[in-house]
This record gives sequence, C-alpha cells and structure tokens, in this order.
Amino acid sequence: MRAPRIDLVYFEGCPHAILARENLRTAVEALGFGWTWSEWDLMSESTPQQFRRHGSPTVLVEGRDVTGEGHGAVAMACRADGAPSVEVITAALA
Repeated sequence: MRAPRIDLVYFEGCPHAILARENLRTAVEALGFGWTWSEWDLMSESTPQQFRRHGSPTVLVEGRDVTGEGHGAVAMACRADGAPSVEVITAALA
C-alpha cells in the first residue's frame, strides 16, 4: 500500500494541538505501516500558503480534512471541534 500524504496543521498555544499529534501517532501506529507525516506550524513563515487556510489542529490526508469539515479559517484560530479522534483519523487513513 502506498503511503498517503499526511499533514498536521497547528500552532503552538492551541490546546488541541498536542492531542491531535498524539491521536495521529496512535492511528498511524495502529495501522502498522510506519507512515510519517509533515507538520506545519501556522506561526512559521516557512509554512506554505495552502496550509494557512486551516484552523489548529487539522489533520489532512491527501489534502482533505479527516473530519470532512474542509477549510475555512479566515484567521489563525483553534478549531472549536478540538482534535480529531483516533477513530476519525484511522478511518481516513484506511
């Protein structure tokens, strides 16, 4: 199976970012493929524009939000729905 492109979009200080990273790690490990992901800090000038339209935290698989919410952030903000669950991430990766 080809490894999908996985991205975590976040910013330090968002209380959901740590849980999103932990849930992503758990989901990837549960699938047993050893996949890796890229992390994009919204506060870093080096983060590409394509990731700046997402709130923190967002997990993307092949460019799609695992929650199905899509993008829509107009400013840097923590997502009101919090971190995606391990189950939601696993389903998007499967």
